[in-house]
Amino acid sequence: MTRMDEGMPFLLQYEHVAWYEDGAVTILDRRCYPIETRFVTCRSYTEVADAIRDMVTQSAGPYTAVGMGMALAAYEARNLPDAEKVAFLKKASYELGHSRPTQANRYIQITDRCAKVAQAAIAAGEDPVQAIVADTVDSLNRRYASMQEVGDHLADLIPDGGAVLTQCYGETIIGTLIRAMKKKGKTFRAYCAETRPYMQGARLTASCFADSGIDTTLLTDNMIAYAMSSGLIDVFTSAADTVCCDGTIANKVGSLQIAILAQHYGIPYYVTGKPDQGKETGKDIVVEMRDPSQVLNFMGLKTTVPGVKAIYPAFDVVPPHLISGIVTDRGVFVPEAIKDYFRDGNKNFY
Repeated sequence: MTRMDEGMPFLLQYEHVAWYEDGAVTILDRRCYPIETRFVTCRSYTEVADAIRDMVTQSAGPYTAVGMGMALAAYEARNLPDAEKVAFLKKASYELGHSRPTQANRYIQITDRCAKVAQAAIAAGEDPVQAIVADTVDSLNRRYASMQEVGDHLADLIPDGGAVLTQCYGETIIGTLIRAMKKKGKTFRAYCAETRPYMQGARLTASCFADSGIDTTLLTDNMIAYAMSSGLIDVFTSAADTVCCDGTIANKVGSLQIAILAQHYGIPYYVTGKPDQGKETGKDIVVEMRDPSQVLNFMGLKTTVPGVKAIYPAFDVVPPHLISGIVTDRGVFVPEAIKDYFRDGNKNFY
């Protein structure tokens, strides 16, 4: 089996994202990595959906988890009559596809396709479980290959020896950017915003850069203006959990304030990803509101006295005028022109 994760950091290797085997899906628990390398074992597709909701995996991790979750659903339905198998898989597709609201349009592309692949396998008398696993690996290879093209284009925008600020965990773009810069013979330094309250920037992004030998510096979320005003940052980049066709994007909460600072200090902000058909403007973005108690704790330790309240919007909506360019597998687009991405047709990305 040809795989596109060769040479990727530990976090980006397929089995370390989510993997189906022998009636279970194992998912690397990113909530505690790298303090602890622990896998959550799911024995039903509903447990996979719960793991996604509970942030066991996030960023692009759920794209793999929902596919492997569909394989688990097919295993759960193995003894049902064919018609009931199909109905069970359609139900699983909906529930996995809607496990988090902001990215549901992306998840459902994967789960619906898995359901169709399984239905075809059932009709042909073949094993739907293995058919879904193979389709999910194909999806991984397709995304990693497409994101390598994105990483190549992003690398062209980073000066040799420059400093790149990241926000949250950009998943595959981190690994593909590293590969692209090395291939082009360019060096860079990484500055990672920690990304409270789950600290994805500190625990995940910084780990990937450091594992690959990149000069890596962690910034707390309130140090960004200092770093920019001190001339430490050349480029700000982030992935996007959704990209609307008017150039509005949604990304981890905190992205908006960094984008505003980048514009103030004249630092380009490049978003990586592809536009989402069906999301025309920022008004189509649903911002997930998570349990505010997660803000009142840090790594399991309560940080406030009783009676203190919190809010926890999971994402920021960033308008196009704060974005220098959206970097795709088809090149770099001015945000207001991102709809031109579809001029040559939509590519099967997920």
